[in-house]
Amino acid sequence: MEESLVDDIIKRLLETNNGRTVKQAKLLDVEIRQLCSASKDVFLSQPNLLELEAPIKICGDVHGQFPDLLRLFEYGGYPPAANYLFLGDYVDRGKQSIETICLLLAYKLKYKLNFFLLRGNHECASINRVYGFYDECKRRYNVRLWKSFTDCFNCLPVAALIDWGENDRGVSYTFGPDKVAEFLQTHDLDLVCRAHQVVEDGYEFFAKRQLVTIFSAPNYCGEFDNAGAMMSVDDSLTCSFQILKSTEKKGKFGYNNNVHRPGTPPHKGGKGG
Repeated sequence: MEESLVDDIIKRLLETNNGRTVKQAKLLDVEIRQLCSASKDVFLSQPNLLELEAPIKICGDVHGQFPDLLRLFEYGGYPPAANYLFLGDYVDRGKQSIETICLLLAYKLKYKLNFFLLRGNHECASINRVYGFYDECKRRYNVRLWKSFTDCFNCLPVAALIDWGENDRGVSYTFGPDKVAEFLQTHDLDLVCRAHQVVEDGYEFFAKRQLVTIFSAPNYCGEFDNAGAMMSVDDSLTCSFQILKSTEKKGKFGYNNNVHRPGTPPHKGGKGG
């Protein structure tokens, strides 16, 4: 895919923001399919387990909230001013999944070694067929385009290690405070960073601050008055957080500080990541 076309797609996507509202981008079906195909080739050329270096900014669920994605870049710096790792769940729920994923894919093509995308559960056809992305593709373009995105999503990497050294010890699979500690010790790691669940302040620690959940879609679904967050990891591996406050009015669900809202289950689910 020609770099000039990638640049033009990025330009058109960014121009949808006039400072007050964010409009739909004017992208051709053939351009988006080229974007998917070229991105797929890049994903296949890179490892399924990424090994990255700090400094880097880490973002959680975005879920089609394109204006909030632009706010993330305004806070953290538009590429290539900063390196980025997104943890997945780019589509579904929000109103502009197409703009969201197209900008992320375009940045991946433009900055292959500085911009990274992982696969979330919503980058799976059985999930986004139900939770909105399929319908958005069908309404605005066609089902063929959704299938192009599906082919691309199937090639996304699934995890990343940041400033990691070799370790030849065993593995651990179970999720829980004790197993988090065991996993970190086994693999000589300091912190697990994951997404997928709505958290009130945009980030939330677990297991004695050995695991952090990051959620980057503020006012998720217009129902949770949550903040969004982005985690920055500097050269010394010190982590800090930038918070995106909700720009919408509080939704119908209030908060209880002791409630941890679940993400979308693999088969049946309500509101979540």
